[in-house]
Amino acid sequence: MPAHYDAIVVGSGPGGASVAHTLARHGQRVLVLEQGSGAPLRGTLAQMAGIGAIPGKGAFFHRDASLLVRGLATGGSSTLNFATAATPPLERFAALGIDLAPALAECRAELPIGQLPDELLGPMAQRIMQAALASGLPWQKLDKMIRPAICRTGCWRCVYGCPYGAKWTARDLLDDARLRGALILDNAQARRVLLNQGRATGVEYCRDGAVHEASAGVVILAGGGIGSPRLLHASGLAPRSLPFISDPVVAVMGAVDDIDGGAEVPMAAGMALPEEDLSFADLTLPKPMYQAFALQVGRIDRLFAHRRTLSIMVKIRDLAGGGIGPYWVDKTLQPADRERFRRGTALARRILSQAGARHVFQSWHFAAHPGSALAVGGGGPAAVDSDLRTSTPGLYVCDASVLPAPWGLPPTLTLLALGKRLGCRLQEFL
Repeated sequence: MPAHYDAIVVGSGPGGASVAHTLARHGQRVLVLEQGSGAPLRGTLAQMAGIGAIPGKGAFFHRDASLLVRGLATGGSSTLNFATAATPPLERFAALGIDLAPALAECRAELPIGQLPDELLGPMAQRIMQAALASGLPWQKLDKMIRPAICRTGCWRCVYGCPYGAKWTARDLLDDARLRGALILDNAQARRVLLNQGRATGVEYCRDGAVHEASAGVVILAGGGIGSPRLLHASGLAPRSLPFISDPVVAVMGAVDDIDGGAEVPMAAGMALPEEDLSFADLTLPKPMYQAFALQVGRIDRLFAHRRTLSIMVKIRDLAGGGIGPYWVDKTLQPADRERFRRGTALARRILSQAGARHVFQSWHFAAHPGSALAVGGGGPAAVDSDLRTSTPGLYVCDASVLPAPWGLPPTLTLLALGKRLGCRLQEFL
């Protein structure tokens, strides 16, 4: 195994996989270090639990504290997300000196992005959509990163990592990068960025109980909204704690008598109200997740109503706050965040009422998009520039930690476009 590479990418989620794939496609020698496992996705709850959730401070005891989802596996968060391909806010990036349009067009041409056909829209998603439209709301199908030809009706496994290959994940890019010569190492925990005269020159990492070093012309951190800030701190390149956003979500649920379902692709349709800092989608969840939500809020009477329960996701654009420490994460709702949730859950309850749902209740909030601690254009102590460069020469970041806050969108497609753009720009001097 060579000790020197053109580029080392730390993390294999959408941003890291995209930049690694782009570099490998241009003939660069690339090493990808992934902390999680590359084991095949089986679509099981046990595997998801091992990949995903980490508690914020007080998450089990305080309803305003966040339970965060972080994808520790080859493919990162794409192994766990609901395959929603939200269009990046191009004008917002343009104002920061980033033209994402060309890279986005390439992503759309190369990847399976589009709305689900009607036959894959489940009965619960259909009922919610009909109720929202009857209420005069702009509910519509969402773009998904799913291959309809091999997607199965009555299936929920994209939530846990689709074992059939219907849901696209960043593993597809990594597989192609490997064919082009990239080395992908799973179970490789990056410990710190190596520096020489103030320039990033490699990474120290631990694998199979041994400590290794690899050097490279450039280092790209793509360990996610939590992982990259932590690694910067461990390398002495960022403060101990950095505020961040998390795009918190609650599920508002209610039962109907004339549907017997509970297994369908979640977030098939929804709406965004950017002026309200709110977005919504249907959120049919697997039975164990639904029951965990019911138990969390003491609704034991609803434990066995999963197959009849409509669920609506309410997501807010939260204010940056809290902090990411070396062994902890702290993100609690602020008063403005709680007010957004109040408005959003009231609207979700109105939709459920229109759908004929009864016994309505809502979960505590959780969050799946921690990010923006290193926000591009943010002006903070560790912010990156429009080329995703840190203040350390040779060191870049390409994951949710660079997203401009507040966010409020599923970030997968944005990170893929950012990774493609970064990979192309790095060709200028590699």
